[in-house]
Amino acid sequence: MIKTEATPKLTRNEGLKANDPMLAGTIVQTLADPAKERFSEDDYEFLKFHGIYQQDDRDKRKIGKQFIFMIRGRLPGGALSPSVYLGFDQLCGLYGNNTLRITTRQGFQFHGVAKGHLGPFMKGLNDAMATTLAACGDVNRNVMAAPTPATSPLVDEIQRQAKTVSDALLPKTCAYHQIWVEGTELKLTDEDAHFVDPLYGKTYLPRKFKVAFAIPPLNDIDVFTNDCGFIAILEDGKLAGYNLLAGGGMGMSHGNAQTYPRLADVIGFIRPEQLIDATKGVVTVHRDFGDRTNRKHARLKYVIAERGVPWFRQELEARLGFKLDEPKPYKFTHQGDVYGWQKQFDGNLFLGLFVENGRIKDEGALRLKAGLRRVVEQFKPNLRLTPSQNILLVDVPPDQRDGITRVLAEHGVPVENQASIIRRASIACPALPTCGLALAESERTMPEVLNRIEALLAELGLQEEEIIIRMTGCPNGCARPYTAELSLVGRAPGKYQLYVGGNQSGTRLGQLFQESVKTDNIANELRPWLSRFARERLGSERFGDFCQRVLLKETKPGTAPNDESATAA
Repeated sequence: MIKTEATPKLTRNEGLKANDPMLAGTIVQTLADPAKERFSEDDYEFLKFHGIYQQDDRDKRKIGKQFIFMIRGRLPGGALSPSVYLGFDQLCGLYGNNTLRITTRQGFQFHGVAKGHLGPFMKGLNDAMATTLAACGDVNRNVMAAPTPATSPLVDEIQRQAKTVSDALLPKTCAYHQIWVEGTELKLTDEDAHFVDPLYGKTYLPRKFKVAFAIPPLNDIDVFTNDCGFIAILEDGKLAGYNLLAGGGMGMSHGNAQTYPRLADVIGFIRPEQLIDATKGVVTVHRDFGDRTNRKHARLKYVIAERGVPWFRQELEARLGFKLDEPKPYKFTHQGDVYGWQKQFDGNLFLGLFVENGRIKDEGALRLKAGLRRVVEQFKPNLRLTPSQNILLVDVPPDQRDGITRVLAEHGVPVENQASIIRRASIACPALPTCGLALAESERTMPEVLNRIEALLAELGLQEEEIIIRMTGCPNGCARPYTAELSLVGRAPGKYQLYVGGNQSGTRLGQLFQESVKTDNIANELRPWLSRFARERLGSERFGDFCQRVLLKETKPGTAPNDESATAA
């Protein structure tokens, strides 16, 4: 008897998508039933494709789960008009927790929305000419693009191309529009019952997919952390095309060697007119070869890591029907945002505003939310969200500068000396109490952790030293911790893994250095490393480079470097 290999069992999500390719589920029926405080587990998965996550307030679990919803807007390149911003500001006050949360993918998240408010919230958002379609789910997510107006119109051109790519990769189901815009139950025809998305197919992608555009020498979007990236190549001051990247991703799971963060590979060079075809080609490789039996192993990065770059390039070229050119030279030197008033290429100004951990809110004397609302109402600037969770007011006529500065000052918002150098280089994910994946605190803990690190740096004479620090409540990597110079990755309540060794340009992964450190002991663990850094650095060497050159070569993970003065460790 000849034995044959059993057909691998697909994940539950694959069955859900196959049985309901319109992605409607029973969302409408549950919305209309006030007795139901939550959606079913099946609808939980469908809601993601609509940009909605069902969560509960984890601070209140002792008295029972209180279900709330996080809603994520899709804003290609982080760009939004004054009217869209004001719509968002109003909606988070009417139906959410009265804060706007900037994501690390240049979008807005709304937290604390009750089930009974979902319908009016979503209708109001669409009335404001915004959408949440495909902000989550097994499809292409928000397309990132360099947000900062620079010395040429190239930034605006890349922003437009990011929007074009975003539109080209949208799923074609009509369920979103019927449920959230028209507010009607989806009436399936025979044709709809057999719907197959022309790009994604009947079962969409094995997992999420992320696209980003970067303009050297500034890698402000961490382009190598994306499934598909485009590095703009300039020749004679004009856009010649893009180096195509593929296979990046941050997510991993503790204790699972099959999962790991990975930086994308440079695959080849494309011309601007080949952009959409190339992007769709990369998407379809993921669609056809991604692992549909294990969602933790389903990203494109694993396909490329296991099959190799030559295989991927050959497969992509076969789909495109043309050969990719060889990559062009490029160089990234730094990442991060600029703050305060700056000049644009066209004579207008833009204002970079620091937003701690991306949370736009009014708290004490700092009334950032109210101040921004007043500025946008009165002066009507365009706005852009940055991957470092900050906000830019762009296209500002010079004669509005003083007025905007005055209004912000009236709300306690400075335009100069907005935050310390360490805080300006930090990112934290929301984590507790809303994220169901969080193992530890992040956003709520990061300010105090930075206070302690700043005190230590001042003690060592390093108070003006920039160190890129990122914190996440779990290993999924929403705040891109693995490319930071120093990162804190949630391991358990009050405990974190410490990674070190990423670099200023976002082109190198850090390495695990300490397996488990308690929140209150983070500064003590850093003391020996930073003490040696202060004494032994070469010239203006950065902390991440020092860790690669010295600490990671001398010290095994899980131990502290030798330092006779670091008795507190």
